[in-house]
Amino acid sequence: MRKYFGTDGIRGRVGEPNISPDFVLKLGWAAGRVLGNGNGSTVLIGKDTRISGYMFESALEAGLVASGVNIRLLGPMSTPGVAYLTRTFRACAGIVITASHNPYQDNGIKFFSADGDKLPDAVELAIEAELERPLTTVDAANLGRARRVEDASGRYIEFCKSTIPAAMNFRGLKLVVDCANGATYNAAPHVFEELGAEVVPMGTEPDGLNINRNVGSTSPAALCQAVINVGADLGIAFDGDGDRVLMVNAQGRLVDGDDLLYIIARARQADGTLRGDVVGTLMSNLGFEHALQRLGIGFARTQVGDRYIMEHLKRTDGILGGEPSGHIICRDRTSTGDGIVAALQVLAALRTLRASLDDLCAAVEHYPQVLINIRLAERRDVLRLPAVVEAVRLAEQELGGRGRVLLRPSGTEPLVRVMVEGADATQVQALAERLAVVVRNQLGDGAL
Repeated sequence: MRKYFGTDGIRGRVGEPNISPDFVLKLGWAAGRVLGNGNGSTVLIGKDTRISGYMFESALEAGLVASGVNIRLLGPMSTPGVAYLTRTFRACAGIVITASHNPYQDNGIKFFSADGDKLPDAVELAIEAELERPLTTVDAANLGRARRVEDASGRYIEFCKSTIPAAMNFRGLKLVVDCANGATYNAAPHVFEELGAEVVPMGTEPDGLNINRNVGSTSPAALCQAVINVGADLGIAFDGDGDRVLMVNAQGRLVDGDDLLYIIARARQADGTLRGDVVGTLMSNLGFEHALQRLGIGFARTQVGDRYIMEHLKRTDGILGGEPSGHIICRDRTSTGDGIVAALQVLAALRTLRASLDDLCAAVEHYPQVLINIRLAERRDVLRLPAVVEAVRLAEQELGGRGRVLLRPSGTEPLVRVMVEGADATQVQALAERLAVVVRNQLGDGAL
């Protein structure tokens, strides 16, 4: 069991025990001890636009330098941007200071290996083991050195553009690009403008406190309205650290990650480059799975979380996977989920398939899906309780093979998520509410 790491790094409220300056300083030291591979090792540090990012950048810098590791500071940079630059700099690791789609009061630390991949469990456990030891500092002559990378954003912009054919452009498209006042604010508009699109930027004025506030992929209502107001062809929304993307059609309708992944898969199939199953998660819509089946494309599900998708893709040599939230992995283009790269693949697919977003999305009939979150006073394993098991069995029996029931604990919060999906929206709502009541009754005072 990991003590500090969750499903995607370490995350929490700023100032609390695991997201405090003293802890992050020691975390930098521990990571340097584990990830540093001898004299001259370099670690890249990027961050999103939270006000606390400056504080944690300094803390990480001090800890890494004390372990004898050199640092390259990237400044505001998306999570996938850090993964890419880690590879190109031949660094031993990359670190991103971000809490992704969470509000500014939260922050977190994500790590990438030298290959730009998320760290395996064994390495995270090794870092946790170092955290239990006293912090020591290398001899002064062996201390690491820190230097800022001045052209980090430009390097990443050029990489993003290179993921579509060199002869392709998006002239004639009017796009509203919502950067969530987050890490993509200085890169995403340039990418689409340089490829010929007319860009209306949105969420590009970060002040340290407004990341994800009423903008971005987790709050897309403003983008939906903006697309209508300016008469855009499409809207594109990223989250705070740029690893997720959602789109909006010309009528202001939101298009989720399942739809976008379907479009990319269809284009890869058409050009003969699709390899392996498309990989989703337990939350991927059943209608999406059926749409892929009609194309003859295999589909596999994993636990929720991009690390599990990536593990499956590597194990099976697949190239495409993603989540409804818009975390899409194009493994034939980059090593992690990348909102800008995924958006470019969708726009390229519209060009190569000579179809509109609406035409391609029409093939995916989304089944109604109801999700109810039940907060726990403390983490408890309620899913094996006999009453809960029996309630799930009865719900599945009532769906009669035309839907799914999923109860799962959150990997990042003390929550139990109750999800029911099926063809009949009324039935799905009723079953979800019934299951939620059973779970709450089993929790007593623990449910909020």
